[in-house]
Amino acid sequence: MSTREIKLEVDKEVARGRYANVAVIAHTKDEFIMDFALAYPGQAPLVGSRVITSPQHAKAFLRSLEDNVRKYEARFGAIGEPPRPPQGDN
Repeated sequence: MSTREIKLEVDKEVARGRYANVAVIAHTKDEFIMDFALAYPGQAPLVGSRVITSPQHAKAFLRSLEDNVRKYEARFGAIGEPPRPPQGDN
């Protein structure tokens, strides 16, 4: 698989980034919607960023993220996973 370099321009506000400790992902037939939020104890999470993308780009993002997690773990060790909240019977 070939890797191509993409040069991006990032303005100062975007370059600061936004911390998120919650992500909510939904989809329609044509789009994936990813909300990244910051949750404080006792408060509803506040969405700081929303990304809407095509299913094809969502799948490419998933592969890229998996690749980067593998590289991270190879360098720094396994990443522990937090406990998952109980799932209701929906």
